[in-house]
Amino acid sequence: MNHDYFMLEAIAQAQQAQAIGEVPIGAVVVKDDHIIGRGYNLRETDQDPTAHAEMIAIREAAHTLGSWRLTDCSLYVTLEPCPMCAGAIMLARMERVIYGATDPKGGCAGTLMNLLQDPRLNHQTEVVDGWMREECGALLTRFFRELRAKKKNKPK
Repeated sequence: MNHDYFMLEAIAQAQQAQAIGEVPIGAVVVKDDHIIGRGYNLRETDQDPTAHAEMIAIREAAHTLGSWRLTDCSLYVTLEPCPMCAGAIMLARMERVIYGATDPKGGCAGTLMNLLQDPRLNHQTEVVDGWMREECGALLTRFFRELRAKKKNKPK
């Protein structure tokens, strides 16, 4: 598997989110070296708390395969999955998650907890962390820096 190629595809999804004012998080689901699902953050656009990049990519992948079981699939995502997304990854029986930046406030693939590899659950997922960490983190840092600057310069 070419982790760099697929993470760059996830970054391209994150850039689409940023282009519409969303937090730049992107994800792709890969099976047999082909992307079968793509997603980027749409929480603000859709006013939907579940419209995370991972959830959208997982739904598209399941639709593509015609099955909710995403065994032998890998998820590439620019930010460490939250509890909801980690749960969906586990329930979809995904083989592997490769993520870029860690999430110190909500990461459930090793930072706050590791839901994906909890032996008490009926499925565990391989985790590859920190892939293209700097590039993924820079997207988020830049986005929030610009957002704070806009708020600071906004007339009251």
